[in-house]
Amino acid sequence: MKKWLGTIFAMLLLIGVLAACGPEETKKTEEGSDEGGEKASEEMPEKPEKLTVWVNAEEKQEKAVKQITDKYTEETGIDVEMIPINMLDQVEKLNVEGPAGNGPDIIFQPHDRIGDLVLRGLVAPVDLGEVESEYTDTALQAVKYDGDYWGYPAVIETYAMYYNKSLVDEAPKTMEDLMAIAERDTKPAENKFGFLMEAANFYFVYPFFSGNGAYVFANEDGKYDITDIGLANEGMIEGGKLVQSWFENGYIPQDLTPDIMNGLFKEGKVSTVINGPWMVREYGDALGDNLATAPLPKLSNGEVPKSFVGVKSYMLSYYSKNPEWSQDLMAFITNEKNAMTYYEVAGELPPRKDALENPVISEDPIYAAFAEQTTYGEPMPSVPAMQQVWDPINNALSFISKGEPVEPVLKEAVKIIKNQIEASGATTE
Repeated sequence: MKKWLGTIFAMLLLIGVLAACGPEETKKTEEGSDEGGEKASEEMPEKPEKLTVWVNAEEKQEKAVKQITDKYTEETGIDVEMIPINMLDQVEKLNVEGPAGNGPDIIFQPHDRIGDLVLRGLVAPVDLGEVESEYTDTALQAVKYDGDYWGYPAVIETYAMYYNKSLVDEAPKTMEDLMAIAERDTKPAENKFGFLMEAANFYFVYPFFSGNGAYVFANEDGKYDITDIGLANEGMIEGGKLVQSWFENGYIPQDLTPDIMNGLFKEGKVSTVINGPWMVREYGDALGDNLATAPLPKLSNGEVPKSFVGVKSYMLSYYSKNPEWSQDLMAFITNEKNAMTYYEVAGELPPRKDALENPVISEDPIYAAFAEQTTYGEPMPSVPAMQQVWDPINNALSFISKGEPVEPVLKEAVKIIKNQIEASGATTE
């Protein structure tokens, strides 16, 4: 009898607690928030009054983040202080402000700076938990370093092919198609070209090497071996000869600069260019309905060129006193609904599977090509040793563009890279 009465009392007590919570709180207790905000199913510390986020100082990006963080404040009661600071200036500023107790909880950074941030002790690893599977594999690979995740992916970007529909009937599907357009439309005396790109810039030209089997550093399960450099192997040499042929045939002029290339394309004098999504608005204003995009054309081996992919993410400051709530906010900003808000306001692609499959993106006549190209790409290495690669390999490309023999030039570049890495004190990553 006592046992039965005790059971009834316990049930009545539970009903009373749930009633006191109200229907909204009861739902959260049972399910947690599906918005990526407060996760009541997990034990969270007491809410802070405020979280501070450093956002990139760009008007549309600021506007998008403000809309999203205002919703977070409405849902959780936590104020979000949003401070615009140029993304590339945030690291040095955190290095000063963090130890002094004046830094943010969250910063916004490109993934290729993660290695440096970790080595300097400025950021802390994050636990993506159940939302891990929602981001693309490329994005997850980008924010992983030394076995840990260091950011909530927010933006993914790579370059693709733009073309002028008044000059080209359809997008070139293969390099053979592209070279045919270059041969047909290139008339240097009239400042007209069939195909232009920054072909002496390793960032843009990398896919024509990687698609043939070249690589920067060997990478196994997210760990880079910086002693294994694949920038003078057979695939790199084959790609180097392809790039060299563009200059030898006069398709790409020696003195080409980004400003000249963009200007000629906007004037309607260039059939195709390779560039990033940051040029969409500018090109669109100039060409209107004649602007179109496509993934990079397939190489002779049938492979889609593997472009460098950049991922920008929200990262947890090592000095944050509210790591759990900071991660809650980062998950909220990058959830599906808010990722689409950011895309629609800031015009940057979200690295989420569901968002990239959303018809708003997948059927967009311009951005769909960039979204598709990210699936073929690979993240730029995030190890600090990558900083020793750019100058030697870009110098090599300059020599190749001027007709120097490809193989010895690339081998010399790799030797310089190895020497610089050794001099920097980094032997393994």
